[in-house]
Amino acid sequence: MVSQTTSEVHPTMGVKIFSAGISACLADIITFPLDTAKVRLQIQGEGQTSSTIRYKGVLGTITTLAKTEGWQKLYSGLPAGIQRQISFASLRIGLYDTVQEYFSSGKESKKCWGWGSHAPDHALCKHRNMTPPTLGNRISAGLMTGGVAVFIGQPTEVVKVRLQAQSHLHGIKPRYTGTYNAYRIIATTESLSTLWKGTTPNLMRNVIINCTELVTYDLMKGALVNNQILADDVPCHLLSALVAGFCTTFLASPADVVKTRFINSLPGQYPSVPSCAMTMLTKEGPTAFFKGFVPSFLRLASWNVIMFVCFEQLKKELMKSRQTVDCTT
Repeated sequence: MVSQTTSEVHPTMGVKIFSAGISACLADIITFPLDTAKVRLQIQGEGQTSSTIRYKGVLGTITTLAKTEGWQKLYSGLPAGIQRQISFASLRIGLYDTVQEYFSSGKESKKCWGWGSHAPDHALCKHRNMTPPTLGNRISAGLMTGGVAVFIGQPTEVVKVRLQAQSHLHGIKPRYTGTYNAYRIIATTESLSTLWKGTTPNLMRNVIINCTELVTYDLMKGALVNNQILADDVPCHLLSALVAGFCTTFLASPADVVKTRFINSLPGQYPSVPSCAMTMLTKEGPTAFFKGFVPSFLRLASWNVIMFVCFEQLKKELMKSRQTVDCTT
């Protein structure tokens, strides 16, 4: 029996979920200050957050935060962020390829399509009667994995945003002293359901992100490899991740700002998500929906590059290790 080479071995679902979780956590640790800057810029202009401190630009926000509240404030909410990636990114990214294969017709399509192998060889697929996934298959997979992941990971999102948003300036007593304290206080003083506050705008945001990010990355990578512009390696993964990051940031920004405002709001401040959006529109204008766009893009683009490059390489290394173990047994 002829053994498969590493590039031909299709990673298992467990390998993909594990690789996605580890890669997402690493990306989050590196880019977290940008995420904190994005949150502070997004909530700037709200009544409850008005102060003499004004944030201007990405570097200005990071520098101001570091000077006024300390460098550690840039990583406030990081434990919740890591918990979010473990429960959220591992599922939405790790399951995408498997769900896409489920929606695609053709029993052998997974051997030729998706991130589990090199980009598809159209002639080979046609010769083997394999059916490539349609754009609808890809979008359906993004919708399903994104929706499930949001519902599971929403409590971590609520805690992360609130910790990032709270300030220690001007004698204001912080609402929460830490990650687990935040979980406890939110559940006991507000309600357990508050941990799922903002699920609707977050679902909208992450459905947009998941579909745009994963589908754009998938299509871009396939186009680069199939047209022999780049090989299926790090430069290809990097360029595909950058393009996916820009498209995703542009489309998801309005939902992201509304989500942040609604999650961080005091009880009763906004009766509903549409009310939050309308208040922003009437008081601050349409540009309010794109507050924090630059740090959001820098964060998402850099997060995508780190995550996707690590994701692809980690899968390959894990499959190599698995092959080595199989050969020795």
